[in-house]
Amino acid sequence: MKPANNNGIKRVIRATGFSMQGLTAAWKHEAAFRQEAILAAILLPIAILLPVALIIKLVLISTVFIVLITELLNSAIEAVVDRISDEIHPLSGRAKDIASAAVFMSLALCGITWALVLIDLVIN
Repeated sequence: MKPANNNGIKRVIRATGFSMQGLTAAWKHEAAFRQEAILAAILLPIAILLPVALIIKLVLISTVFIVLITELLNSAIEAVVDRISDEIHPLSGRAKDIASAAVFMSLALCGITWALVLIDLVIN
């Protein structure tokens, strides 16, 4: 049941708390999220320190966050599918596979972007 007085700053504070619970749950229960978060902790400072234009830094940082966001959504989809039933069902498998494919695409985007920026740095 929703709280009666859930607007304004109270709503923002509650939403932030739920978001922190979600990040904590992802860290605790999802190995892939932990791996990607550790990778982000390495890549984000590198992106900030690279001698590239500010817009390029933003693109590099954005691709890292896209990976984390996609992994969180993938984990949420997997949790909901597993909550509904532990029975093997083609639609459950499809949902999980499509969410996994989204993570793969985000990782590919991140890898290609970082590779092209670093190649350009080396060449120029």
